[in-house]
Amino acid sequence: MSPGIEALLEQARAGVRRLTPHQTVEAVRTGALLVDTRTDAQRREQGDLPGAIVIDRSVLEWRLDPASAWRIPEATGYDLRIVVVCRHGYSSSLAVASLRALGLHRATDMIGGVQAWRDAGLPMSDRPADIRH
Repeated sequence: MSPGIEALLEQARAGVRRLTPHQTVEAVRTGALLVDTRTDAQRREQGDLPGAIVIDRSVLEWRLDPASAWRIPEATGYDLRIVVVCRHGYSSSLAVASLRALGLHRATDMIGGVQAWRDAGLPMSDRPADIRH
């Protein structure tokens, strides 16, 4: 395997069925957990996604691992369907690789990130973000 971020992304995405924004809406409608890892500044600029739980990337694995003492209540099992989103769909792919390595085999991410969501004309939230620390 060649070095560099493109090779790392290719490896992280191997075997993962990534979702479009519209597929993400359907996944959430049918019970998937939508997790937003963007920074506060990125969320201020782009807005918040309806129904998303905001978890800082630096603690993502601890909050979503069902065996972790620091998990969120929604982290009920390793079969949980999780869709991770970021600004453009790159760091979310790396986060998903980490979650899958933990055993969360149904974790995926959204192609194009929140920018693709906005470009698709999907609604942004008009409520305060659900931020988990």
